[in-house]
Amino acid sequence: MIKSLSDLTENELFGKKVLLRVDFNVPVENGKILDIYRIKAHKETIDYLINRGAKLTLLSHIMAAESFEPLANQIKEILGTEKFSLYDNIRKYNGEETNDEEFAKILIAPFDIYVNDAFASSHRNHASVVAVTKFLPSYAGLLLIKEIENLKKVLELPKEEKTLILGGAKIETKFPVIKNFLDKADNILIGGAVANVFLKARGIDIKKSLTDDKFLNDVSNLINLNKNLIIPEDYIVYDEIILDIGPKTTEKFSEIVGKSKVIIWNGPLGKAEIEQFSHSTKKIAESIIKSGAFSIVGGGDTIAFLEKIDLISKFNYVSTGGGAMLEFLAGKTLPGLAALDYK
Repeated sequence: MIKSLSDLTENELFGKKVLLRVDFNVPVENGKILDIYRIKAHKETIDYLINRGAKLTLLSHIMAAESFEPLANQIKEILGTEKFSLYDNIRKYNGEETNDEEFAKILIAPFDIYVNDAFASSHRNHASVVAVTKFLPSYAGLLLIKEIENLKKVLELPKEEKTLILGGAKIETKFPVIKNFLDKADNILIGGAVANVFLKARGIDIKKSLTDDKFLNDVSNLINLNKNLIIPEDYIVYDEIILDIGPKTTEKFSEIVGKSKVIIWNGPLGKAEIEQFSHSTKKIAESIIKSGAFSIVGGGDTIAFLEKIDLISKFNYVSTGGGAMLEFLAGKTLPGLAALDYK
C-alpha cells in the first residue's frame, strides 16, 4: 500500500523541511499564467503541510517558461499563501530527466521529508519523482492519493453501463487504453484525430486529416472483433481535414452517454479550441452532466475547454494527469507510484 502524507502526525511534520513535488507545468503567455486549475489542485496538500508547521519548498518543471521566478507572485496569489519557497524549473538541470541519483542527493540535501503530489508527472522516470525517494522518507500527497483512488475505482467497477470516451490528437497514448478497456467498458466512443486512424482502417478517405498509419493494422483487428468500439459515422470537414464529429455521431454518442452509469473522458472530440468545431465536445460534456453518471475527465485540452465553458465543476472528478491518467488507465506501472511502493 502506498505511503500517504496523512499517515504522518502533526508532531512528525512540525518544523520539518519538506520538499513537495507539484506539477505547475501550465501554459503561459506574455508572462501570464493562462490555466490555473493544475496549480489550484495542489492547494489542499500545501495548506495541509503549512497548517502543521512544515517548512515547505515546492518543486516542479514548466515547459512554457524558462524559469518560475517571474511567475512566483501569480502562483502565490492562486494558492492564497506565501508560506513556501519555490524551486526553479527542475528541467533546467541535467540530472533530472536521466533520473541521476547523484543529482537527487544534492536536491534533497536540505530536506527531512519528500512528498510527491504530482500525479501528472508520475509517469516520468525523473530524479525529482523517482531517485529522490531513495534518500528521504517519502510519501504521497493528498492529490496523488485522490487521483489513484478515483482512477482505480473506474478501472475496477463492472463494465456494464460504463463508457470510455477518447478524443484528442495522439493515438499512441490512447490505443493502450482502448485495448485495456475492451473488457472493462460496454462502450468505447472514439472521436478527435484518434478516430481518423479508425476511419482510414475502414477504408474511408480521410484526405489531409491527421493520422498515424503505424496503428492501422492493430486498429483494423480491433474494429472487426469488438462491437463496443464506436467510431464516427459522419464528420465535419474543412479544407479536406476532419475537424469534428458530425451531428449524427454526436447524437448517437449523447444517447449512449445518457444510458451510462460510469463515464471516463479524455480528449476533445473535435478541434474544440476553435468555436465552429467545438459543438460536439460541448454537447457531450452537457450530456455527461445530464446523465447523472459518475464522471471522470482528464487531459489538458479537455480541461481547458471545460473551464472555458464553465462546466468543469460539474464533473465528479477532474484528473490533473494527461499522459499519467492514460498510462494508469492502460494498466501500466507509473514509476513515481512504484517509487512510493504502490502496488
